[in-house]
Amino acid sequence: MNDSPAADPASPGVQRRGDSAPPQVEVAVATDAAYAGDEADRVQIRRPLRNVSEVRHFFRTNQTPIYFVGATPFNLLGIDRWVRNFSYVTYYDGWDGGHPRVFSPRYKPYVEFDSGESINNWLLLNAEVRAHMTRSIPHGERVKVAMVFFDEETERICRELGYDLILPSAALRNQLDSKIETTKLGNEAGAFSVPNVLTTADTFQELTDQAAEAGLGGDLVVQTPYGDSGKTTFFISAESDWQRHEDDIVGEQLKVMKRISNTPVAVEAVITSSGVVVGPYLTELAGFPELTPYPGGWCGNEMKPDVLNAQQRAQTRELVRKMGEGLRKRGYRGFFEVDVLVDLDSDDCWLGELNPRISGASAITNVTAGAYADVPLFLFHLLEYLDVEFDLDVDEINERWEELSGADEWSQMIIRRRLRSPSTSLIRR
Repeated sequence: MNDSPAADPASPGVQRRGDSAPPQVEVAVATDAAYAGDEADRVQIRRPLRNVSEVRHFFRTNQTPIYFVGATPFNLLGIDRWVRNFSYVTYYDGWDGGHPRVFSPRYKPYVEFDSGESINNWLLLNAEVRAHMTRSIPHGERVKVAMVFFDEETERICRELGYDLILPSAALRNQLDSKIETTKLGNEAGAFSVPNVLTTADTFQELTDQAAEAGLGGDLVVQTPYGDSGKTTFFISAESDWQRHEDDIVGEQLKVMKRISNTPVAVEAVITSSGVVVGPYLTELAGFPELTPYPGGWCGNEMKPDVLNAQQRAQTRELVRKMGEGLRKRGYRGFFEVDVLVDLDSDDCWLGELNPRISGASAITNVTAGAYADVPLFLFHLLEYLDVEFDLDVDEINERWEELSGADEWSQMIIRRRLRSPSTSLIRR
């Protein structure tokens, strides 16, 4: 696949060994960084970035090759229009070679992948991909790699190939992925969950006895530590419910919650050295049988002006900020997502789940009105992992984004099937 010549890091404007230092000049900021030309290459900002305009300048003139690796480019669609030399390496090419910033290997023998991690590891080791990612690297630069799913094997591969995996460690992410650990972290940070008890149970009677002692009532939500899209969330109000899910529950650590009437809200954020940048508020589509076979399973998001009222927005932002500060104390930095449960009876906002990664909501977060007014949320993650100093007024950014939170409407629908074939994702505006 041929990349656009104007976006190629090998273009004449890229400084190489022996070149004289580029002059300090000002250029206009455009939104389409993927096609910034030679004039943009001559800009260098040597002091810390202090505002969003300078952040846009930095990414428009970026020389570091950055790749998003995944089954599809879904999560970070459009980032290439903001970040020069940002492109995608994917197993499935939805453009059939028509997108200038998407690369997919031509030779793909049949492989029975069992996880997103295995797809990404296969891509990183593929000879076509390696040749593509290492061609024409500017002198002194190292390839940067971002992805949704990775493991210790991914980290080993990147080290051996000389790539920088610009994400928190797999060990830390695995620890934080546990719903039990998330609950404990939230309690420490002051971001509390729906009334619950952390326990184990071998019988229905044992479960109900502990729930009664904790004042949770008889209509319960039970979660085991690991799992996504509702696959390990069980609704139990009778012994027949217990019998249906008993094999998945017995022997596991459990989070047993009071069942509430709620609106689930997804909020993405980024932990930076300047503070926690909190993204827009998206309602979650969950449990629709037409879209997912998993009760309570995630199947999309919606953004609309009346997602939350002013009080709920303020509570939600503070809850996410507290979670970010709690994560920082654990050594985490960069992108994360929090599911917040807004109680329809009391207006209380509770911690639902934590996703310590780029999430399924990122595709909307990065194309909102707020993102186009400033920069997409993911660019704050890149700032944290690239070789650049910055000192931003995060409180001012968060306040402005909250004011803009009701100015746009987007939605996406995820159709899941129990087959091994990949889920179908639809995004519409």
